[in-house]
Amino acid sequence: MLATRWQPLHGLWSDMGRLQDEVNRMFARREAGPRSLTASYPALNVWEDKDRWYVEAELPGMELEELEILVHENQFTIQGERKQPELPEATWHRCERGFGKFSRTFQFSEDVDADKVEARFQQGVLLIELPKREEVKPRRIEVKSK
Repeated sequence: MLATRWQPLHGLWSDMGRLQDEVNRMFARREAGPRSLTASYPALNVWEDKDRWYVEAELPGMELEELEILVHENQFTIQGERKQPELPEATWHRCERGFGKFSRTFQFSEDVDADKVEARFQQGVLLIELPKREEVKPRRIEVKSK
């Protein structure tokens, strides 16, 4: 038989702890408000093949004029601002899409050729192709025998 100590307020303390956690979450969301973006915006996919790096960013509702893409040696940065819509007579009830300035930086494992970077923006998705520098690409070495 399992014996447990009787704790008359155990359930109450547990409920109060959950209530405190929920209130903390509510105030954290409220402090963020409709103006700020999380640190992980925009969502990025990054992959490579033998010749290039690829970066794909989800930017729904953004205009190209609101974006800046910087490439330097082995570092890529995308930054911009998603503006909050003008709603003078409205009251926010839910705001899950943030507004404000953002910046994301990604370090590549080798240098890219910044002069040959290409970018396309279609249906809210930005795809950037970053060619690897020739000197960092793997080379096949021919072995000669005597």
